[in-house]
Amino acid sequence: MSTTPTPTETHNPLQVLIVGGGVAGLMMALLLERINVPYTIFERAIKVRPLGSVLSLNANILPVFEQLDLLEDLKKFSLPCTSMDLFEPSRKMIASMAMHNYEETTGYPALVFARPDLYDLMLSRVPKEKILMNKKLLSIEQNALGSLYKKMSEKNLLPKSDSTDMELGYIAMVGVTEPQDPEKIPELLEPQTNFRLVLGSNGMGWHAITIPGNRICWRLGRQISDLKEAKELMFRNSEWGPESIELMLNEYRECPNPFGGTMGDLIDATNRNNISKVYLEEKLFETWYYGRTVLIGDACHKMLPAAGQGAINAMQDAVILANCIYDMGEPTVENIKDAFKVFKDHRYQEAKEQFENSKLVAKLMGGQNWSEKILRKIVFGLLPDWVQTKRFIKVASYRPQAVFLPLAENRGIGPVRPQLPTRRGGPRKVSGNNGSSSSSIEALTSQSKAESDEKEKEEKDTALDWLTRMQPQELITVNHGSLDEGIKCLKMLLLQALAIGK
Repeated sequence: MSTTPTPTETHNPLQVLIVGGGVAGLMMALLLERINVPYTIFERAIKVRPLGSVLSLNANILPVFEQLDLLEDLKKFSLPCTSMDLFEPSRKMIASMAMHNYEETTGYPALVFARPDLYDLMLSRVPKEKILMNKKLLSIEQNALGSLYKKMSEKNLLPKSDSTDMELGYIAMVGVTEPQDPEKIPELLEPQTNFRLVLGSNGMGWHAITIPGNRICWRLGRQISDLKEAKELMFRNSEWGPESIELMLNEYRECPNPFGGTMGDLIDATNRNNISKVYLEEKLFETWYYGRTVLIGDACHKMLPAAGQGAINAMQDAVILANCIYDMGEPTVENIKDAFKVFKDHRYQEAKEQFENSKLVAKLMGGQNWSEKILRKIVFGLLPDWVQTKRFIKVASYRPQAVFLPLAENRGIGPVRPQLPTRRGGPRKVSGNNGSSSSSIEALTSQSKAESDEKEKEEKDTALDWLTRMQPQELITVNHGSLDEGIKCLKMLLLQALAIGK
């Protein structure tokens, strides 16, 4: 799909400065290329390094890759994922989070691949002269507006929650092996990925996931139990040298590899220069824009990676922001402000839902405290499969596309939410079972508070009634704080499922 719209004619051409060349920044660049808006990417890294481990993309963003003629290239280094399997260190399966008929329902597979492969693909489509390496942003000045957060703080415009630290959930080491011998690891030959997570003890856990090229993505992680521990780790590891990296790697060397052997085998099969540390943090910010500066991706909603929605939501931000820029008209201060407001109005609630969903999946698939163990036992042992299936369907129904490119057709049998219309040339509709388009952006982003409150009360009453009748003996043996937390998480999952049918 290579159709390029006519560029916006203005007396003062818009110039976009993209800070950071991650997947969100690169997606923003690819979209701006299609509407001929000048941009420059400022990346603090001196050179591109193939860092990172596994990444997954699904129906929430793959239609945009189809619009950009990137989907077929993406599939070349991907494998479909049909389940995530959780194991004990003994390799005994604890639970499986299966995605039944996902491709049939959504029209797209859930694709798993090495993050560096996606980065290389996207980077190859951005003109080299538009990326400046070794450029770190120190401050932002917006003429009379001054620096972003400084001015907002001086004017008491910055919410207190935005000035607090992120919540650190895990500290991890990640990497991708060199090609392995499929005779020793026959799972490498299977047509779908094997996504295996292992729950250790004392907050330790590790993952191993097969990808094309006979490679394995891996992660070694430690759950952070409290704020004090998080701050100590952040301080001790603020500048990791080779010795401290080796220290953490050695902790996991003898841990059993879910495909056989030990995790040390995977560590040794990975180029040391491509092993990286990551702090898996989470925070949802209230402030997304000010003046002519707008935040996308981790800068405004940093999510735990358990649900695979962090990168997806970052790229969805880029799609909606590009749509708003396309519709903006003359780049006056007021028009820019209005465009940023529409962007946040459309994205905030969606990002908030996935922020909470990511937190929940992290508890299910990696949590090791009492409440998380209770939640896992209830969800995988007592809840019917339809609850999980409907949750997947609901999440997959949100898939924003670039309104200035021909829209990808819906090939699935499941629902797709309406696309935002464009003010230039009238609204466009997606083919398939996706409902009708609204006549304006405001109509799609607003909702009656009375209807919302009534719906929420009904859903809570239904969930509470279910919980009142379900009292498994296991819940009686734990302290009340853990029980309250477990029930809170369970209600969240139930409400997500119940909301689908209404």
